[in-house]
Amino acid sequence: MFHALLAIQPVAIEMLNDMEFRPLTPDRWDDLVDLFGPERGANSGCWCMWPLLRAKDWQAMAREERRDAFHNRVSIGSEPGLLGYHDKPAICWVAVGPRENYVRFQMSRTTRPLEEDTRDQIRKTYALTCFFVRKGFRNSSLMWQLIKAASIHAKSKGAHYLDACPIETDKPLQWGEGFVGIASVFRRCGFEEVARRSPRRPLMRLRLT
Repeated sequence: MFHALLAIQPVAIEMLNDMEFRPLTPDRWDDLVDLFGPERGANSGCWCMWPLLRAKDWQAMAREERRDAFHNRVSIGSEPGLLGYHDKPAICWVAVGPRENYVRFQMSRTTRPLEEDTRDQIRKTYALTCFFVRKGFRNSSLMWQLIKAASIHAKSKGAHYLDACPIETDKPLQWGEGFVGIASVFRRCGFEEVARRSPRRPLMRLRLT
């Protein structure tokens, strides 16, 4: 699944073979918990709720509340991202979904839509907000593969655009900064910079149609 787009723009990097990418559906919740860690909850107990809430609402929640809130989203069939499998268990995750669902991504000065984006265009835009990779696989090319898989998924859901706001690696990253993605990898995947409101965080966009 999702192998077609991986061949569109080949680059000189080593990829894990036989990867499969699947939407996070209710029956795959336990795979996500195993990947994130039932106590750790991905990065500092985020449970991938960080881009979905206003800062004050996210900070007011305990990690168990974030886990339950994200589980509720999965339970209703929202498919808020993709799990990547290399045999078993799941080894990576990318959060991707309708831009309007990601409250912080919509409201933040760094990631908000362009002034010229129409309401209709925003409705047709998906956002790719974060990555998580299992320890032991973090030096592989999984980010590139996850971006390609997310692009296919977004297009299959009717999206015309895919937005992301990764970080530049012009200086060493601090712990945890890379969860938003690396800008150079997005460029290799065909994304173009459409705005830069923060020195190291370009807002990037891929046209899917």
